[in-house]
Amino acid sequence: MDEYKVGTENTTQVESQSSKKKAPLNKYALACALLASTNSILLGYDIGVMSGAVLFIKDNLKISSSQVEILVGSLNVCSLIGSFASGKTSDMIGRRYTIILAAATFLIGAVLMGLAPSYPFLMAGRVVAGIGVGYSLMIAPVYTAEVSPAMTRGLLTSLPEVFINVGILLGYIFNYALAGLPDHINWRLMLGIAAVPAIGIGIGVLQMPESPRWLVMKGRIEEAKRVLRKTSENDDEANLRLEEIIKAASLVGQSPSDSTGSIPSKWKGQGVWKELLMPSRPLRRILVAAVGINFFMQASGNDAVVYYTPSVFNAAGIHNRKGLVGVTIVMGIAKTSFCIVSALFLDNFGRRPMLLLGTTGMAVSLAGLGLGSMYLHNSHHKPLWAIALCVVAVCADVSFFSIGLGPITWVYSSEIFPIRLRAQGSSLAVSVNRLVSGVVAMTFLTISKKITFAGMFFVLCGIMVLATIFFYFFLPETKGKSLEEIWEIFEDKKDKTPSQADKEMTAR
Repeated sequence: MDEYKVGTENTTQVESQSSKKKAPLNKYALACALLASTNSILLGYDIGVMSGAVLFIKDNLKISSSQVEILVGSLNVCSLIGSFASGKTSDMIGRRYTIILAAATFLIGAVLMGLAPSYPFLMAGRVVAGIGVGYSLMIAPVYTAEVSPAMTRGLLTSLPEVFINVGILLGYIFNYALAGLPDHINWRLMLGIAAVPAIGIGIGVLQMPESPRWLVMKGRIEEAKRVLRKTSENDDEANLRLEEIIKAASLVGQSPSDSTGSIPSKWKGQGVWKELLMPSRPLRRILVAAVGINFFMQASGNDAVVYYTPSVFNAAGIHNRKGLVGVTIVMGIAKTSFCIVSALFLDNFGRRPMLLLGTTGMAVSLAGLGLGSMYLHNSHHKPLWAIALCVVAVCADVSFFSIGLGPITWVYSSEIFPIRLRAQGSSLAVSVNRLVSGVVAMTFLTISKKITFAGMFFVLCGIMVLATIFFYFFLPETKGKSLEEIWEIFEDKKDKTPSQADKEMTAR
C-alpha cells in the first residue's frame, strides 16, 4: 500500500531537528485546542454531578437501583449514537460545525433534565444529552490532532481528557454546594446548570478556524495554508506540513496506479466504511490498536467507579451525605492533577511508557481496593485503616487512569488513522468506547451485589493486567511523528512486536 507512504525526506529532517530541541508551544494551536476541548467539560460535569445527584433523584422520584443504573448508563449508551454519526457528519460539514452541533445537542438535553417532572422525562433529556456527548468525544480530539504540530500533539490532544476531569471536579463541587437544598430542587439545579457553559462553548467555537486537513480534503488550499501558518513555528514548517497533507489528500479514493495528484473537493467521506470493514493488513493493525485501547479504557470501570463512588464509600462506612460528596471532591482533585501532569509530559516520555505505567498502577490500586472492600464486607465494625485504604486506593486508581488510559486513548485513536479514514475510523473506535462504558455503568451495581464490591474490583484488576499485556504487544509509539507519517509505523512493522519496531526506529 504505497499510497500511504507520504512522508518526505525533508519532513523527516525537520522532525529529527525538532526532536533535538524542545519544540515551542504554538499559542494559536493551543487556543484552538482549548476551545475545542471545552466541550469535554460538559461530559465531565455530567459524570461528576450525576454521582451525587442520583442520591437525591432516587429519594425524590422513588426509583429503584435498577432504574438508577439505567439512568446513569443511558447517557453512555446514547452517546454511542452521537459518536457513530459524528465521523460522517464531520466529513460533510466540517470539524468546527460538528463541535457546535455537539454543544447545542447537550444544551437541549441539559434543559430537559433540569426541568424533568418525572423519571421518563428525565430519561428523555438523558438520551438527548448522550447524543451530544457522543459527538463531542469523537470530534474534539480529531480536530485538535489535525490542528496541532507533531511535537506538541500529545499535549494538545490530551486536553479533552483534562477538561473532562475539570468538569468532573466542577460536578463534585456543585454537588457539595447544592446538596443542602430540598430534594426536589437540588438535583434539578445540578443537572440543568450545565446548559450555561454549553451556550458559551457554542459561541466560542465560532471563533475557531476549520481543520486544515479537512480544508485540504475540500480543495480549499489557501484557507488551509492560512491556518497552518498560524499553527506552525514559521512559513517553512507550514509549507512542509501543507505539502505533506496535500500528498495524502490527493490519494483519497484512488488506487496506487491511478494517482493523479488531484484533490477530491467533492469528497464527503464516501467509501470509508467499505475500507474499514475490509481492511488492508496495516489498517487492520490500526483498527485493533484503536478499538483495543478504547475497549480497555471503559472496561477498566473508571467511569463506573466515578459514578458510584458514593455507593462504594457508603458500603465502606461513610454514611454522611455531605461527607460522601466531600470525599469525591478529594478524588476529583487527584484525578484532575494527574491528568494535567500526564498531558505536560506526554510528548517527552511518549504514549507507550505513560500508558503502561497507568495500567500497571491501576491494577495494583484495584487490588488494594478489593482487599480493603473485602475486609469491610466481612467485618461488623468498620476500622478506620480499612476505610482509609479504600479512599486512598480509589484516588490512586483514578489518578493512574488520568496518567495513562484517560488522556492517551483520545490522543492515540485520533492520530493513528490516515487522513481520509480519521473521522469515521475514530468514530468507530469511540462508539466501542461508549458501548462498553454504558454496559459497565448499567451493570456495575447489579454485578457488585452478586459478587460484592470487592469481587468487582478484583475482576477490574484482572482486566487491567490483560490491558497491560495488550498495550505492550499491539501499540507502537507515535511520539513526534506527523499524522501523515504514522501510517508507516504500522505498515513497516510486519510481524514484529512494537518494542522491536521501536528499537529499529530509534536506531535509524
